[in-house]
Amino acid sequence: MSKTEKQKMLAGELYRPDADIAADQAVTKAWLVRYNAALAQPVSERHALLSERLAHVGGGAVIRPPFFCDFGYNIRLGDGVFMNFNCVILDVVEVRIGDRTQIGPAVQIYAADHPRDAGMRREGLEFGRPVQIGSDVWIGGGAIILPGVTIGDGAVIGAGSVVTRDVEADQTVTGNPARPHRSKPLSKD
Repeated sequence: MSKTEKQKMLAGELYRPDADIAADQAVTKAWLVRYNAALAQPVSERHALLSERLAHVGGGAVIRPPFFCDFGYNIRLGDGVFMNFNCVILDVVEVRIGDRTQIGPAVQIYAADHPRDAGMRREGLEFGRPVQIGSDVWIGGGAIILPGVTIGDGAVIGAGSVVTRDVEADQTVTGNPARPHRSKPLSKD
């Protein structure tokens, strides 16, 4: 039995966007209109709206509208996750964000990818690579997280950084492409 294009997409295999995938995106677009219009609503009401579409929304998780995603049902937010205004998640496969992670405004997280071969792209083929972001991570505004990246617990991603490879736990990275940054930790004194 052959897989549907949606099954291929969710498995991270090459797929062609078809009518079923477009229908899922249309449902998400309608949901996003409702969610993004809820900026003035209490956080509890926005949390309930997130729970309608996202795979998991931990307790106290907040996404400030406007927010944009492909499907929503591939996004898993841990407890206490905070995402500031204007974030984008291209979630053709799973995007997992750990507990207490803070994400600045205009951060873009891409799980969607495309073949490097121009002929395959001409054929309309796409694929995805999961993104895993640990707990207690801080991602500065305007950062871009590329497909397939894993960010370890406690890591810091500098504002405007483009994360092209995995980031170790408790590591700080900055720049384009993001590279380890050595700095003195801020003291509590």
